[in-house]
Amino acid sequence: MVSKIKLIFLFDGGCPFCQREVSFLRSKDVSSLISFVDINSSSYKPELFSDISYREAMGSIHAIKASGEVIKNVDVFREAYRIVGLGWIYAPTTLPVLAPVFDQVYKLWASWRLTLTCRPSLDQLCKLKDINANQGKSEKVEGTHN
Repeated sequence: MVSKIKLIFLFDGGCPFCQREVSFLRSKDVSSLISFVDINSSSYKPELFSDISYREAMGSIHAIKASGEVIKNVDVFREAYRIVGLGWIYAPTTLPVLAPVFDQVYKLWASWRLTLTCRPSLDQLCKLKDINANQGKSEKVEGTHN
């Protein structure tokens, strides 16, 4: 069976802005062409998603096209909006004069996103993710001995 998924969209489920964007895109994705993956989920495994680490995905938005190509930053939004039939919204971001401006604005946003949403730093979130992952492993090991 051939998958109809055109884009795997990695997002931060702990970010209220990201949740809002994903909710909007899901509502427009009537053909279910985008698979949304919450990188904050305990089931997120980088090896299943082109080895995009939690740190990388939290640092800037990433997606994986059906071809396997990894895209990030504003390109993710351009592609997602194109897939749901709203490519015209991001079309101006491809203009040679405007593209670098939009790319820089996104990079600035990505660097401040956690602070602006009153969340811990990227280093702190990565440490918490590692602690939670290690606790899950030890619980599984302990559970196998019962």
